[in-house]
Amino acid sequence: MDVDAVPGVPGWFAEHLREGGIETLYPPQAEAVEAGVADGESLVASIPTASGKTLIAQLAMLSAVERGGKALYIVPLRALASEKREEFSAFEDHGVSVGVSTGNYEDTGEYLASMDVIVATSEKVDSLVRNGAPWIDDLDCVVADEVHLVDDAERGPTLEVTLAKLRRINPGLQVVALSATIGNAALLAEWLDAALVDDDWRPIELRKGVHYGQALHFDDGSQRELRVGSGEKPTAAIVRDTLGDGGSTLVFVNSRRNAEGAAKRLATTTEGRLTDDERAQLAALAEELRDVSDTETSEDLATCVEQGAAFHHAGCASGHRQIVEGAFRDRLVKVVCATPTLAAGVNTPSRRVVVRDWRRYSGDVGGMQPLSVLEVHQMMGRAGRPGRDPYGEALLLANSHDELDELFERYVWADPEPVESKLAREPAMRSHLLATVASGFADSRDALLEFLDRTLYSTQYRQGSDGVDNLERVVDATLQYLEANGFVRLGDRIEATNLGHTVSRLYLDPMSAAEIVDGLEDAADPTAFGLYHLVSRTPDMYELYLRSGDREEYTMLAYEREAEFCGEMPSEFEEGRFEDWLSATKTARMLEDWASEIDEDRIAERYGVGPGDIRGKVDTAEWLLGAAESLAAELDLANVTAIREARKRVQHGVGEELIDLAGVRHVGRKRARRLHDAGIETRADLREADKSVVLGALRGRTKTAENVLEAAGHQDPSMDGVRPDADARPAEAAADPGGGAGGGSRGGGEDDGEGQSNLGDF
Repeated sequence: MDVDAVPGVPGWFAEHLREGGIETLYPPQAEAVEAGVADGESLVASIPTASGKTLIAQLAMLSAVERGGKALYIVPLRALASEKREEFSAFEDHGVSVGVSTGNYEDTGEYLASMDVIVATSEKVDSLVRNGAPWIDDLDCVVADEVHLVDDAERGPTLEVTLAKLRRINPGLQVVALSATIGNAALLAEWLDAALVDDDWRPIELRKGVHYGQALHFDDGSQRELRVGSGEKPTAAIVRDTLGDGGSTLVFVNSRRNAEGAAKRLATTTEGRLTDDERAQLAALAEELRDVSDTETSEDLATCVEQGAAFHHAGCASGHRQIVEGAFRDRLVKVVCATPTLAAGVNTPSRRVVVRDWRRYSGDVGGMQPLSVLEVHQMMGRAGRPGRDPYGEALLLANSHDELDELFERYVWADPEPVESKLAREPAMRSHLLATVASGFADSRDALLEFLDRTLYSTQYRQGSDGVDNLERVVDATLQYLEANGFVRLGDRIEATNLGHTVSRLYLDPMSAAEIVDGLEDAADPTAFGLYHLVSRTPDMYELYLRSGDREEYTMLAYEREAEFCGEMPSEFEEGRFEDWLSATKTARMLEDWASEIDEDRIAERYGVGPGDIRGKVDTAEWLLGAAESLAAELDLANVTAIREARKRVQHGVGEELIDLAGVRHVGRKRARRLHDAGIETRADLREADKSVVLGALRGRTKTAENVLEAAGHQDPSMDGVRPDADARPAEAAADPGGGAGGGSRGGGEDDGEGQSNLGDF
């Protein structure tokens, strides 16, 4: 089908596509048009990666906007939201406004009311519905990207309930669900009352196979020699072979440590294949990576990138991941070793994909467990970019002939599993049931059941094998929990209490709220450490794991600081609870170190974490302490001030005396300390400060000093003609090669990378 033949879309869109090299639609896209995707009809598109799902979404959204409507694009990850926002920004040249929303869960996003297309995570959309964002009522089209993630225990229930609520709010809503190829796409289409496009077509050939011995064994029965040299690993041989054909390789492994180790080893393979120009560009990228954070992770990643290799996992800061993804797309970085999270939608195609590790550790089974077929096929789908690669190859690695046969049976020839709703699991149901009541979607048991009948869970599992209604059983048990903890009142009408409304608005797991409330009521004068421990033991915080040898250290620490805990410490004989308490103690001490201005690299080393982990814990603690502050105010408790101070300290990573100063834009934790040591102790001091003192404290960086003074409201922030006060210069600046007047950072720029922002947005 020619792009001009698509009905309903704006007239400029066909030319826009042609400018991007698209003259005709792919077969699945043409099927979608025939099914009415550009006429407002709902659709489930279950097609492989790189087969044109995003264009199907654009046809739906732009035709809705052309009819005077508003469209919402839901993604599972913040990184994907930023990527799609950038991609859709090209529409703004044609009068289509595009907005993005991923952050504050209490924000109603009123500024989005005027936008034509909005990109948001499923959690953000859920919070917007809970908080009554009025523009939600105006939606005409909703696109759910990666909808097969309803199968994910963490993110799936939110997407499932959000789609059910949006369809309830807007009865005529067009829902376009984009999915990888799955085993029960027809069931998703039934759930969403949508047409189905279920196709395995790809624009370029994807050959799947297994490397064993000295050869590649493909799914069509063919073989090709790929010899592994003496002392060489199979992965290195595959990367070497791919480089010889001008391609890149994406290697999936099962842990962060393995990702880093593999990247370091493969860097010796890629380093010799770089041109002089590539070396220069990679050296510049390496300096950018070092400026993201002062940690061993930054240094190790930069060293790999200088040699043309990289690793990618959740322990990296968002700045690390963005630089690596961009360099890999540009084929500057030749190989990326990643954990499976990279397969979840971010645009990182390569010539070859190697699934090196097809098992990973599972706490549920207490050992290694095979990955699902869907996960492995998602990874494999990253192989081959239309217009860039003549083909894509996806390979698993076998160590024996029996394993060769097993991998073909288990993954290469297998169909993906059906996706299954995880809504009935306890954490998801208690949160979404409370939100459904608090936001007015249901005010009785019958109304709750009627609403939940719109979910995938009801479509799949409402009637149990024992003849009992599964939905009724789960709802009744959850309502009893919510009533027992004071979140709802039961009777002929079900209504949320004031506390229940607050918990729903704050986007808290009700169990987290119950833990926080109990802890605050127990502690009249809590310390920062005690508050950090309180939020660290809630279900909403992913605690740090206890490593080998940690138990004794943190048991001693727990007894030393027992008086600070908000709540009673469990006995050592309560094995599971005591272990969780110690994990929360470790997490709390990391947060305390951060709020005590311990350097990021020391924190990373002490706790065995990366900068992304630090950022994640800091952000979560700030959110949970903000929620604790609201709950304390709701219950008229006396410890609101202590909570607010602990929150500000962890937000900025500073001691109590620096809270005001660190809150000034462009200052951050290290600059705040330097300014304070120079005698500038508050925002008001900074507003009236001697500019030479400010310039001296900021190590002669004129642009940084101007930005800081402007943010503080200084009457004349210009540094023209100002010389730094030598007495105000930090002691370490004397050895800093970039510390002279107007000097740059390690990468040659003005910014010294010392604000809290250097941790990225995890």
